[in-house]
Amino acid sequence: MLKELAENFRPVAPPQLIDDAYSADQHARLLKVVRDNGSWPLIMAENFKTPEEVIATVSGKIPEGVTLTWDMIGLNPVFRGYFARGGTCFYPELEDCYYNSRFLELVRNYWGCQYAEPETFLFNIQGPTPIGGPPHLDGTVFRGMTMENTPLWLLLTMAKSCLFNEWRSKKGQVIAWYYKGRIGGGFNCWPDGPSGNPFQIQAPMWGRAVVVENEMMFHHGQAAGPVGLRRPQGMDITTTFGADPDDTTGWQLETFGKVNQKVPAQEMRFLVHWGARLFKDMADFRQTYDHSNDISADKAINMLIDDMKKRGVAFEVPTDPLHDNAFVGLLSQVYDIGGPTNIPPDAIDEAA
Repeated sequence: MLKELAENFRPVAPPQLIDDAYSADQHARLLKVVRDNGSWPLIMAENFKTPEEVIATVSGKIPEGVTLTWDMIGLNPVFRGYFARGGTCFYPELEDCYYNSRFLELVRNYWGCQYAEPETFLFNIQGPTPIGGPPHLDGTVFRGMTMENTPLWLLLTMAKSCLFNEWRSKKGQVIAWYYKGRIGGGFNCWPDGPSGNPFQIQAPMWGRAVVVENEMMFHHGQAAGPVGLRRPQGMDITTTFGADPDDTTGWQLETFGKVNQKVPAQEMRFLVHWGARLFKDMADFRQTYDHSNDISADKAINMLIDDMKKRGVAFEVPTDPLHDNAFVGLLSQVYDIGGPTNIPPDAIDEAA
């Protein structure tokens, strides 16, 4: 049954490709903010407090009796920062990029909605890396439960359970890439469900972007860069990525003051993720902002507990479910819906 639920994960419309997502001036300003305000943490460090929370997001399973550590997870050297969140742009010089009329029109048309509001503006930055993990889903938000008040693992567990569609927000993204590398570095997604054929955007790409609904579509980044440089030595959960002080265009990975790897500009992959929340009409907007039909974390946890009991799952109800690693691990196993297995060979870690 759970594997069948995975086929529900299809975006509201096929991905739409655009070029020149940002002007040359906008791209230069975006990159300057990244260089001037780093270093930046690993995506895992920014989003997760424990390895169990990671497993809950990627439909993985924890072997019985195994206590997870970060070393077991495998730290992919991909790093993240935010340009804006909610209604606030953190850098005034980027306000034209965030409050972006072109992007707002693109996502309104993509969804067939009257209204849209910018919700998030983030970036991923990396050098040579292995494949970007198993195909995954981005963090869905629900009326009353968002990234601001709810752990990502719980939002994704709620999405995978398909129990909370009544409260699920409509979201759309414009995701752009800047990568001139010649080895990997593209984007794979499954708009026809995990059993469908993958859609690929191949590198090199400079300002190419996709309009999409990543919360309802499995996707991941391809491996990138020379194979021998994809696993920097000495990394841990505290490793950061920032400008190389000895190279005006280069970058470096650093852990507790020790440089793990130097990354030349031509091997740096820069992803810019602009996201908006959509409203079908004024009634839909009002329902969100008058909070007349919100869901809370307590209600969500209780619904998941009730559903697991109906499934005959044996467990003890935790006293603090949001911070109970065993409970998080249980949810990751119960709501493991799987994902695509037809991963194109040019995306895998051994690609050259």
